[in-house]
Amino acid sequence: MIAAFLLMAAQAGPDAVLSRRVERVLKRSPVIDGHNDLAWEIRELHDAKVEAVDLSVDTAQLPNPLQTDIPRLRKGHVGGQFWSVYIPADAQRAVEMTLEEIDIVRRFVAANPATFELATTAADIRRIEKGGRIASLIGVEGGHQIDGRLSVLRQYHALGVAYMTLTHGKSLNWADSATDAPRANGLSDFGRQVIAEMNRIGMIVDVSHVSDATMAAALAATRAPVIASHSSARAIADAPRNIPDALLRAIGANGGVVMVNFYPSFLSGAWRGWDGARTAYAKGIGVPAGVYGSKSPAPLVAWDAAHPEPHVTAATVADHVEHIAQIAGHDHVGIGGDFDGIQGTGPIGLKGVDGYPLLFAELARRGWSDGDLAKLSGGNVLRVMEAVEGVAKAMAGLPPVDATDVASR
Repeated sequence: MIAAFLLMAAQAGPDAVLSRRVERVLKRSPVIDGHNDLAWEIRELHDAKVEAVDLSVDTAQLPNPLQTDIPRLRKGHVGGQFWSVYIPADAQRAVEMTLEEIDIVRRFVAANPATFELATTAADIRRIEKGGRIASLIGVEGGHQIDGRLSVLRQYHALGVAYMTLTHGKSLNWADSATDAPRANGLSDFGRQVIAEMNRIGMIVDVSHVSDATMAAALAATRAPVIASHSSARAIADAPRNIPDALLRAIGANGGVVMVNFYPSFLSGAWRGWDGARTAYAKGIGVPAGVYGSKSPAPLVAWDAAHPEPHVTAATVADHVEHIAQIAGHDHVGIGGDFDGIQGTGPIGLKGVDGYPLLFAELARRGWSDGDLAKLSGGNVLRVMEAVEGVAKAMAGLPPVDATDVASR
């Protein structure tokens, strides 16, 4: 019997064997992805008409295509998803718009009850996955969305928000962005109060998008592990949004997890340079740059033909995953694809939520054990969530922090 199985495996070839192995691992430990911008894309591309967007079909074929839908989530073995409730960093109605984004998530979850269920705890995720559905969590993508008020932070948590990213693309009075000039030089007193209140109520601190100084200050201030919900390794691709080795080590020491982003600009220096040149050309001729492939404006289709796009593949993503595992440890790396926030692009074979098994097969080919693959897929972030919940339980007797950052309003 065993000999027959080995013969069949040999005849099937290494790729088929790895694929079956990955299927087994992901069936036992489904992917929990740290960041997906479907809510914003439904708002922007489909006029927030949630019930008119049929997620039960292949949304890549829609006139305004998406990178996420139920068939592809199933194919990708997704068991838990943190849905981002992103709004632009310069939005004027930050709280109102955030509430609208939360409403979009809650509506598409409610519209697909056989597939999705809202979750706020690690136990929720385990229960929902066991029942064959996809646990749906909510993440606020930027401290600008609390409008300088801890009361707003608490109300977001009451609505089911599991994490908050401290900044997005612009610096705040109390925390600095990786892609803007510093204003807080790390964290202000109010910024440390934000983290203290997040610890108290059990909201995960997310350090994606923040400056190195703010990340270091957040790690010093928090009593609970942090996540970087969608960040990659700066040693592999030198982008400000990526995390340097010293801070990868610090996140490992904190007990946190870095969830690797699939945006090619954060994965490959060659792709980043190509895209910069493409964007400059598009700006010079007055056409939008952030469109890729056949839907690009005609001048960009011609430019692309003359300047072939550098290949970014599952192997490129695996390089980041392996580097983070080497520096921070296998207990401190996860997946944060940023799908529908990287609309129209992505690594070859990883341009939608169905592609995760390709990455796991590549890592299996490189010698990753089933146990380490399971940590990557979801085990590590579940451990962080349980630790955050434990800190909140220990702080349950403390009163709410009473502070307002008046200068930010």
